[in-house]
Amino acid sequence: MTLNVGQRVRLAADLRLAGPVTPAGEPPEETGAFTASVALAAGIEGTVERVDEHDRQQRHEVREYLRLKSLLDDFGHQMPPESRKQLEEQVEALEEHWAAYQRRKLRVTVRVRLDNGFVLDDAPEEAFASA
Repeated sequence: MTLNVGQRVRLAADLRLAGPVTPAGEPPEETGAFTASVALAAGIEGTVERVDEHDRQQRHEVREYLRLKSLLDDFGHQMPPESRKQLEEQVEALEEHWAAYQRRKLRVTVRVRLDNGFVLDDAPEEAFASA
């Protein structure tokens, strides 16, 4: 499911948020003065304020595939037959890495302001369902 800014959503599962807490107004160096946790029940509704798509991380093999494929597409017709064949073999050897890269899901995070006043930022979109 793709979320959009302004869309009403509901929390899909119970969440427990825990970690260091800094009281509002405290200097940044006081980060983590104490720890606390907050539990949010599934079904709490809110509004999507921001949607961020994060690029899939490219491994060396993917970058090399793109570089060689571009070279082949742009200049392959001008290359000597043996050089072109060698380049085609290199591209073919990297196609599995390219296919795996394309199958990986784009990571999407959202900022949602819940109706109870809490804001969840950088939360995976899978944590929410349409309201």
